This record gives sequence, structure tokens and C-alpha cells, in this order.
Amino acid sequence: MQEAPRRQRPASNARYRERGFWDARYEQEGAEPTEWFGGLESFREQLEAELKPGDRILVLGCGNSALSYDLFQLGYTDITSIDYSAVCIASMRDRYAHCSGLHWAVMDARFLTFMDGSFDVVLEKGFLDSIMVEEKDLWNVSQEAKILLDQVLTEVARVLQPRGRFISITFAQPHFRKRHYAQRAYNWSIQHIRYGRDFHYFLYIMKKGGALSPSDLALGQSLHRRPSSSSPVCSPLQEPDCENYLFNIQL
Repeated sequence: MQEAPRRQRPASNARYRERGFWDARYEQEGAEPTEWFGGLESFREQLEAELKPGDRILVLGCGNSALSYDLFQLGYTDITSIDYSAVCIASMRDRYAHCSGLHWAVMDARFLTFMDGSFDVVLEKGFLDSIMVEEKDLWNVSQEAKILLDQVLTEVARVLQPRGRFISITFAQPHFRKRHYAQRAYNWSIQHIRYGRDFHYFLYIMKKGGALSPSDLALGQSLHRRPSSSSPVCSPLQEPDCENYLFNIQL
């Protein structure tokens, strides 16, 4: 499995929010797999500990990752993968047409068309990172980003069955990302696991019907406090002549 290719980055991070940008990219790349945060083998042990045979799995913002196919190969045979790029979904549907348990749909994660309680597991890997591309301050997230994330997370909580699991794979550290997940309205508990050697990534595991710890509740409440003008701003983690879009994102 190849890692994410080195690409020429666009002039503005705002391009990553444009559907046309991704359509053009998938027209060029097709469904040839590329992976952010490593392929399944990088976190298989941690992920499979949360999965059960027969789980109905939804993958958000699937892109051209092989995650859905790799899980199918392990015996998880009821997997629905969505992306808002019609070009991406057409390519993925063609590539994996021989896998009857893999389902593909063009869909906006803010407005899922599934019935309540349709899935046992919802997965995302890098999707929530990619929709925060214009954020500059790790400590003071814009109101627009808060609303966008809340729309997605509200839909995730809705389509999860009671005791379902939402698993988020990201490089966002707990003191930044857990604030968004630790909201009472989602009705889930949170834990996180770190993986990776030279660079650490995180699996956040939300279990519907569970209770938030006092520390997580406090962290969630901090998201709604008035921004501090003295909070430090982090510099972009990106190389000057190539592109890995996740290193353009301030999280």
C-alpha cells in the first residue's frame, strides 16, 4: 500500500473545501489507493478490538483509501462508504465491483440520508481533518468550523444504533480534538489510543450511550468559552515544494 503521494499544493488551503478540487484530483488519480495516517495494518489491532463480526459499518469521506476494502478482506462484509465527490465514488465502485458487501454512495456527511440507528460503527480517517483546512489557531476554532463539525457529529450520533461506536482516526491531539467530541448532545463516552512510531496518530473511540468523564465534560465546555487573545498560534507543518494536504491543516 502506498502512502499519500507528494503533490503540488494549491495556492490556498480554501481549495480543499471545494468539491470541484477533489473531483479534478480523483479524475487524475482514480481509485488507486493512497493512505493518510498509514494503511489498516498501522492500527489494525486497535481498530479490530472495537469491531464485531456482522457490524454494519459506515465510512465517512472515504476518498480513494483502501480501508473499506481491507476491512472487507478481514471478513467485515457490510460496509457503506460515502464521499461527496461523485468522481471518487464512481471510481471506487468500479474498482471494487467484485465485492458484493461493499456499498458506495455520493453523500454529504452533514446530511446523511440513512435512517436513525442504521449502523453499528461509523469510521472516519482524516475526513474531519480535511474539512478544517482553513483553521489557523489550534486553541480558538472559528464558529464556522464548530458548526460544520457539529453538523457531522450530530448526524453520526443519529445514525448509530444504541451502543454503537464512532471511531475517528486523526493526527489531532486530544486537548484539541476531544473538545469537539465531548458534547452531551451526542450521548457517547470517549477514549483515545495513540499509535505510530516517529509521528503519533490517534484513534478516538466514542461509544453511544456511555457517559463522559468529568474531565471530558470540562474539556467539551471549554469549546464554548470566549476565545483568548493570548493563545499561541502554531505554524504550518508543510514542506515548501510539495503537498500532503493534512500537513497544511492547523488542528
